Amino acid sequence: MKIHHDIAGLRAALAGGRPVAFVPTMGNLHDGHLALVRQARAAVGPDGLVVASVFVNRLQFAPHEDFDRYPRTLARDAELLEGATCDLVFAPDEREMYPEPQGYKVHPPAELADILEGHFRPGFFIGVCTVVAKLFQIVRPDVAVFGKKDYQQLMVIRRMVDQLAMPIRVLAGETERNADGLALSSRNGYLSEQQKQDALLLSRTLKAMIARWQAGERDLDRIESDAMQSLVDAGWAPDYLTLRRRHDLGPARGGEGEGEPLVALAAARIGQTRLIDNLEF
Repeated sequence: MKIHHDIAGLRAALAGGRPVAFVPTMGNLHDGHLALVRQARAAVGPDGLVVASVFVNRLQFAPHEDFDRYPRTLARDAELLEGATCDLVFAPDEREMYPEPQGYKVHPPAELADILEGHFRPGFFIGVCTVVAKLFQIVRPDVAVFGKKDYQQLMVIRRMVDQLAMPIRVLAGETERNADGLALSSRNGYLSEQQKQDALLLSRTLKAMIARWQAGERDLDRIESDAMQSLVDAGWAPDYLTLRRRHDLGPARGGEGEGEPLVALAAARIGQTRLIDNLEF
């Protein structure tokens, strides 16, 4: 496996016409990332190339967020990626990715990008789409793999690829969880051992919301407000807990829309750490 820090070197390594699968990351890798790398390998086979990027993208962090303290663990990440059959790692610094202020940016549609995560993190998806579009231009993959844990991000990226006619097949990786059921996240490293146990309440609350909907309850506001209150009572600071349609992230509905695929999504802060999770049903 080879690590490249510059665009020219990576492009030279990719020359030759072999199929390319790409996994963008911000590093501080865990088993969820490695599962995406293995999925990328399966997509292009032994004759293809698997590329992972490791870049903490300033554009998607608000001024009050954790950009400066986000863990940078490239040496460990590279060892893990090599063990997961990654061929090339692209690990640029900011000057390589943004040699001048990034004036050209990708603005996803408000109806998809300004809700949920986009509502609580204004400009987040502009930063995500801009860096992903730039990485796609650098790597020019045939396949890109994104995890379902960042459910809204996956949808935004898929819509961008479709609308901009990018010749890339976007694959979704299932959310990886630890033995207790906690969704794997780079930010789990901020949690104390007690907080890791307490964090299980997030997925349990999503399951309780789903159970009420599947039992026939259709007062969505009540289901969501009860879920929010249960987290508040446990000392959390929730941003949202909601039931949405999978295809457009609009609110779940009964009646005419009965039986359509749904997803329960949550974002909440435990201590100083913000966690997200989701469950399809």
